[in-house]
Amino acid sequence: MTLAPNAQLPDRDHSPDPAPGAPVRRARTTPPWWFMAPALLLFAFVVLVPSARGLYYAFTDWDGLDPDFTFVGLDNFADMTRDADAVQAIWHTLLIAVSITVAQNAVGLLLALGVNSAIRSRNLLRVLLFAPAVVTPIVTAYLWRNLLGPDGAVNSLLGAVGLDGRQQDWLGSPDLALWTIVAVIVWQYAGYSMVIFLAGLQSVPPEIHEAASLDGAGPVRRFWSVTRPLLAPAFTINLLLSSIGGLKLFDQVYALTGGGPGHATDTLSTLIYKDAFTLGEFGYSIALAVVLTIVVAIASTGQYAMLSRSERAAS
Repeated sequence: MTLAPNAQLPDRDHSPDPAPGAPVRRARTTPPWWFMAPALLLFAFVVLVPSARGLYYAFTDWDGLDPDFTFVGLDNFADMTRDADAVQAIWHTLLIAVSITVAQNAVGLLLALGVNSAIRSRNLLRVLLFAPAVVTPIVTAYLWRNLLGPDGAVNSLLGAVGLDGRQQDWLGSPDLALWTIVAVIVWQYAGYSMVIFLAGLQSVPPEIHEAASLDGAGPVRRFWSVTRPLLAPAFTINLLLSSIGGLKLFDQVYALTGGGPGHATDTLSTLIYKDAFTLGEFGYSIALAVVLTIVVAIASTGQYAMLSRSERAAS
């Protein structure tokens, strides 16, 4: 087809106005769903399919090696209720998660309030306090296992200052080992919580504190009535991260005590590892992993809903 010399091409940039009453075509503002297809396929291949296959093994007596196994239904879950070690591990998991969540965030908040002041060495203190969080958990665990041993530096220091009666077998005592692990975890990750709280504190306009001071509010009243509501997003992030991390805790526990002495520090994660790779009970260990997944999902969802409601009420 040829165009006449004086013919004009249609103007794509200036389309005519639609006739009155004609439907208006809106420009697409979101990409078509099939843009996500490659990512969804990869996610299904890497996550969904293995998870579904693992969920099936939770209802079998598979030992991890024998290709022949039997479908046992809910027997693994029923055995779990009669297994004293599993019940104790569930209790330890919840106790560690709650203790770490409370202690880590309390210490992190106090540290953030301290390094947010106008002291000259605040930048150096921030670096030093955050430093343990960048060390790998295994290295931290082995470091503290040496320090807390019967002949370790902690007991030697107590003896040097005349506190021989306070010397303990910190990781070998059934009454102390669990709390020693909690203390090590808090020592490592309190700086991580501090950074998040510090970011929230630095977003609080100083004019609000000045106005509260002029109204006669003291430091405690200013923190409770002014700072705390504005830190609600930081509380939400910190509480979620620390509680989920506490529920899934494995590497530090296994490196520090191996779940011992006896089963005094076994968590669900360490029990899953032992049942799978030491006892060869893969079906039962996967059933434990399913329970752990359900506990983490319920705890994180409920906590997020509660904290979001508190955050909206504070805003």
